[in-house]
Amino acid sequence: MELSSVVIAVAGVAGTLGGALLTQRGSERAKRREIELVRGHDEVRENRSLRRACYAELNRDARQFTTALNRHLHVLRERGAQDADGEALEEAKNAHRDRYSEAQMIAPDGVLARAKDVNRALTAVYGQVKRLERGAPEPGETMETAGRAQHEVWALLAAMRAAMREDLGVSRTE
Repeated sequence: MELSSVVIAVAGVAGTLGGALLTQRGSERAKRREIELVRGHDEVRENRSLRRACYAELNRDARQFTTALNRHLHVLRERGAQDADGEALEEAKNAHRDRYSEAQMIAPDGVLARAKDVNRALTAVYGQVKRLERGAPEPGETMETAGRAQHEVWALLAAMRAAMREDLGVSRTE
């Protein structure tokens, strides 16, 4: 057998094995990219699901806190607050606080800015209501001013909800 035949045979075998090896490596790289892509999509979906749940609960609890403030103001006007009335308000306030704290860790800046506006307004109204309840209002604070401030929270809630919906892709502002 000639040397050239051996070299050609070795080159042929090496080419065949090398081609198979390169094909296998290319296939492995493509599979890795596909897995990374699927993981990325799963993370995006999971993140959106987490935000959706947080937003729904924050919206609900902020609305319940607003409603509890309204009820409490009505009770104060009609007969003065009792301990049971205060407990319902405190429960609503605490539920909102917990949900707002969660949103601070999940929501993007645009949504969080709206949630912060709602939280600030609710906290201000709550403070007025409690001062009125104790009979120690600040200058200019009356049942009427507290009622107006509580009513203004609804517009802030609508803006927060719109920002949440836009973030989730449910609606788009144009």
